[in-house]
Formats: sequence, C-alpha cells, structure tokens
Amino acid sequence: MTVQMVLLPVFVLVFLTLGLFFWTGRRDAVARSDAADATNHASQLDLLFYTLIAIGLPLRKIDLALVCLSWVFVVTRFLHAGIYIAGNSRSQAWLAGALVLLAMWFYFALRMLLLI
Repeated sequence: MTVQMVLLPVFVLVFLTLGLFFWTGRRDAVARSDAADATNHASQLDLLFYTLIAIGLPLRKIDLALVCLSWVFVVTRFLHAGIYIAGNSRSQAWLAGALVLLAMWFYFALRMLLLI
C-alpha cells in the first residue's frame, strides 16, 4: 500500500473539517458571539496545523513554501490572540489563518498525491 493511499483519507477529512469551519462553525460562533465556540475553533485550527507538520516532517515533504506559510499562519494566530485578548472575538485574523491553513493542506496534499 502506498503512502498516497494511506494519506488520502486524512486529506479528505482535513478538507471536510476546514469546509465545515467555513460553512457552519465560524458563522455560528460570530452570530452568537460565543467566545467558547470561537476559542474551540481556534484550537482545532492549531491542531490541524500541528497534524500537518507531524505528518509532513518525517515524510520529508516540508519545503520552503510550507515553512513560509507556517510563519504566516503563526502570525495570524498571534494577531487573533491579540484581538481576542482585547475583548473582540470577531476577528478577520481567524479567517486569514484558516485560509492560510487551507492553502497549506491543499499544497501538501498535492505534493503527496502527485509525488512532487
């Protein structure tokens, strides 16, 4: 069994999770201004980031593009944390981080599945 066959379900689940964040999760959290939901979504984004790095590093698929995107993601997390601490749970930084993470997973999936 190839690595691509093993990782394909992981990529599908990650994209499903990110899609649900964009479709339902974040919209509901912002509409209700529920700080617990916003914090929960942020934690799940962080978990998806750690998962990507944990899978990509031993497979030697982390390249300069993913490292640069990782730093952009980390900066958006810092911005979101600063905005959240200031008392505003509605943050465009969260959305920016989610979009960067989506781009990272898409790029990583292409590298793995197309053997780039």
